[in-house]
Amino acid sequence: MPISLEEILETIRMTEVEHFDIRTVTMGINIKDCASDDLNKLKSNIYEKLMRIGSEHVASARKVESDYGLSIANKRIAVTPLSIAADGFHEEDYVEIARVMDKASDELGIDYLGGFSALVQKGWSMGELNLIKAIPEALSVTKHVCSSINVATTKAGINMDAVKLMGKIIKQTAAKTADKDAIGCAKLVVFANVPEDNPFIAGAFHGVSEPDVVVNVGLSGPGVILRAVREAPDNMDFADLSDRIRRMAFKITRAGEFIGKKVASLQNVPFGIVDISLAPTPMPGDSVADILRAMGLEDVGAAGTTAALALLNDSVKRGGLMASSNVGGMSGAFIPVSEDYGMIQAVKKGHIPIEKLEAMTCVCSVGLDMIAIPGDTSEQVISGVIADECALGIMNNKTTAVRIIPAPGKNVGDSVTFGGLLGEAPIMSVSKLDNIIFINRGGRFPAPVKGINN
Repeated sequence: MPISLEEILETIRMTEVEHFDIRTVTMGINIKDCASDDLNKLKSNIYEKLMRIGSEHVASARKVESDYGLSIANKRIAVTPLSIAADGFHEEDYVEIARVMDKASDELGIDYLGGFSALVQKGWSMGELNLIKAIPEALSVTKHVCSSINVATTKAGINMDAVKLMGKIIKQTAAKTADKDAIGCAKLVVFANVPEDNPFIAGAFHGVSEPDVVVNVGLSGPGVILRAVREAPDNMDFADLSDRIRRMAFKITRAGEFIGKKVASLQNVPFGIVDISLAPTPMPGDSVADILRAMGLEDVGAAGTTAALALLNDSVKRGGLMASSNVGGMSGAFIPVSEDYGMIQAVKKGHIPIEKLEAMTCVCSVGLDMIAIPGDTSEQVISGVIADECALGIMNNKTTAVRIIPAPGKNVGDSVTFGGLLGEAPIMSVSKLDNIIFINRGGRFPAPVKGINN
């Protein structure tokens, strides 16, 4: 059913009053056909395809913004995991490819490019291992390139060798970008059960089963949901509260799909999915944490926080699925600390420790996201945090992830500041109990019984 004028006008009101925007329109581009065993030819192929296919992406998004008065915060591109298109190269070669991807991003005017990625949940090739080792240098010498590594699935279990290595890689990435508050780690995420049509950075890449080119859209909208919850009477029961959230999620999903299809149509490429995740910002009034407080909690971290987040997440999904048959990506509610004004304040007040955040990841869209920890945290502890989130992912058959920032020279009480949508992250304490023997066991953590369901 076509979107109506009334819906467009309501969306404009949501934009002006409740900070609603389209967080991203992300063009996915297949670069498998760029493969070559000659490095210079490979780089040339990737650059040429990005420039040719992505040439109208930013202009199309801006035209839609102008035509409908709705802000699109980010214009992004995601490519096939680079380890697939460029398998077999050396560590320094992947850094060169990253530079080419960054150059194309600059010239295209996009905000971020995802796909410096590898899928190693069951093992790795030499090329995949070299790409992972190249991450710290690649992210330190580029501005737009983002990296994601999938280390676990419910079907495969957990590649604990990869988990161990990623703890080291994250520490090295922090050190390489220490002069910028370890911003390289904000462009690096470790996944379990990664979705292949996710439009959100840093985890976006173009899945191997996707079309040659596609446009996916990711929503924002916490401010819109917040209004719906704040206007609900204190004695409204949970079924009715869920219905209010569902109805508002329906509206923002309709708007998001409409905008995504318009951007895709202008470029004559297929529309893919709308990711209905509630993506917060550091701006007051645009916070998932504020929604949880509006439900009746003194602050995030109070008893009942996980239940409140579960209700929010499920209600948003119900509304989105009613609004569109093209829902994909991660779809739910994000709880990134640095990118959510309410979360930032709760952490500063000491109301929400990392253990409570881990519990909340059982019912939200992703996992421990944009968490800053002391710079002297060991790589083994970071690997242990990743292992815990992977275990939650494979046991609950859901996507989980870790985007963690061990900020060099920073301790609890300090903060890292990135600005823009990446915001500010207070340094959180993390257990430093010894786990070296556990992490050093390595090998493959077996898939859970529920993964064997053929």
